Amino acid sequence: MTDFRKIDDGFYASPQINPADVSQAAAMGITLIVNNRPDDESADQPAGAEIESAARAAGLRYVAIPVTHAGFSLEQVDALENAIASADGPVLGFCRSGTRSTLLWAMAEAKRGRDPDEIAACAEAGGYSIAPVRPTIDMLTGQSSD
Repeated sequence: MTDFRKIDDGFYASPQINPADVSQAAAMGITLIVNNRPDDESADQPAGAEIESAARAAGLRYVAIPVTHAGFSLEQVDALENAIASADGPVLGFCRSGTRSTLLWAMAEAKRGRDPDEIAACAEAGGYSIAPVRPTIDMLTGQSSD
């Protein structure tokens, strides 16, 4: 069963997906799947190549932007920002729980200049908190959360 959580009209976040979940993503109009989970993070996760193959077979684009326990980098934020900008429809980001995907989306949106409170509200509506990266989001937008 899929747990695709709508963050905004253009982005969904999800816990780990399987190749069989790709057809549900395609049926929802998803055009790009972004894998934010490194391969071999857990013994029970499918390989990224399996999901990529299923995505391509379903006519979806696929990109891997793995986020490890080391945290986020500006290169990862830029990569997601560019991937979203090049998508011709909604994007699905996934990781173990969906949190890393949502936080990376939040930073990419902040870099684009979106209001931090709006970003936070979108994430919260999807069941995620941006609190761990709020200072970074405020910095990227030039605002202060005080």
